[in-house]
Amino acid sequence: MVKICCIGAGYVGGPTMAVIALKCPSIEVAVVDISVARIAAWNSDQLPIYEPGLDDVVKQRRGKNLFFSTEVEKHVAEADIIFVSVNTPTKTRGLGAGKAADLTYWESAARMIADVSKNDKIVVEKSTVPVKTAEAIEKILTHNSKGINYQILSNPEFLAEGTAIQDLFNPDRVLIGGRDTPEGQKAIHALKEVYAHWVPEDRIICTNLWSAELSKLAANAFLAQRISSVNAMSALCEATGADVTQVSNAVGKDTRIGSKFLNASVGFGGSCFQKDILNLIYICECNGLKEVANYWKQVIKVNDYQKNRFVNRMVSSMFNTVSGKKVAILGFAFKKDTGDTRETPAIDVCKGLLGDNAHLSIYDPQVTEDQITKDLSMKKFDWDHPTHLQPMSPCAVKQVNVVWDAYEATKDAHGLCILTEWDEFKTLDFKKIYDNMQKPAFVFDGRNVVDAEKLREIGFIVYSIGKPLDAWLKDMPVVA
Repeated sequence: MVKICCIGAGYVGGPTMAVIALKCPSIEVAVVDISVARIAAWNSDQLPIYEPGLDDVVKQRRGKNLFFSTEVEKHVAEADIIFVSVNTPTKTRGLGAGKAADLTYWESAARMIADVSKNDKIVVEKSTVPVKTAEAIEKILTHNSKGINYQILSNPEFLAEGTAIQDLFNPDRVLIGGRDTPEGQKAIHALKEVYAHWVPEDRIICTNLWSAELSKLAANAFLAQRISSVNAMSALCEATGADVTQVSNAVGKDTRIGSKFLNASVGFGGSCFQKDILNLIYICECNGLKEVANYWKQVIKVNDYQKNRFVNRMVSSMFNTVSGKKVAILGFAFKKDTGDTRETPAIDVCKGLLGDNAHLSIYDPQVTEDQITKDLSMKKFDWDHPTHLQPMSPCAVKQVNVVWDAYEATKDAHGLCILTEWDEFKTLDFKKIYDNMQKPAFVFDGRNVVDAEKLREIGFIVYSIGKPLDAWLKDMPVVA
């Protein structure tokens, strides 16, 4: 029986290995992590991450050919194929701080693999890593090989949170990069055979190592660029009276452009977009490509601008101050159908409002109070380090109250803002909400999920990203 071990039981490792176990019942799959709490959660009825369809997949295979364990070295030693899905946070100090990826955890994993291995291994990069990481890992393994042969493959993930299981079941493509040597090609074929259990062969793309590594960064950079592009247009739409929804619909009808990732919003979030672009910028700078680096920097600048613009719009609309005012925050996750808050725009929006002394009442159907408190008290990039290195008992953030009901969040609020496009927010009883809010009652829709005209009929003053401004907002100019 082929044995697969995945180091790292997070958003990538857990779902990916669960689907491999489901689709390949003849393969034994072990997911290992040093976090006792995380592994205990994977072995319980309350999985550590929320992803539609994940529970069903895990429960079908767990205990049969899918195992979650803290016995890292044991399973690594026994495995034929080792996926490495550890954190690659942005460096916070030293060379490349604020841009370069910190490969500390990757290097530790490579050294541990070298220490415990007793037979030849295929080591697969599953984390998003900077170009040439495979070469560095290869050097560590070969210089500590003790006669064992290692082949390094790059197999980047292209999952979208909220649809990860469907993305795994029916991927646009599976990318496998390896060495152009007989041993490298043999390793590529071995991994290709795993995916071929359910993925059509024409969707399995084989490349060299560097192309595979760069393709992941490029894909995320292109997607983030589209969001920043439409968000830049949303500011112009508000200034001119155009409707960004109509503009993006017209633009998206062009088959060369397409309609996906053209929804204006308060900004992009998630674990990859900003981190991967920063990584790309650093690589460009290291290769003397200053103009290319500056191009990608602008994508992040526009994203930060959009979040700042949203906060400034809220403050200016509410008589230029939110000090002492209750503001309801509906949605904290970076997108619907996930509990993931990594780099969510909600963090910056909430911190911006707290900076003006607002009182926040936050509701999200999938994000815990502990997670929200941790996110609002952590330094930037700390989220991407292993849980045991993050603040264990985050300080309660004054002026923040986390509730489990949208109506409780909005009761007696001066304004409410929607920061995640959860479907339930479209069907709330806004008349009931209006009746229980302070007047004038403001709605700031950062995801364009509500019918602004219907809310205006109820009596709300509504701001929707990229939509024509109503008279009140025009009279309250915003300095972005």
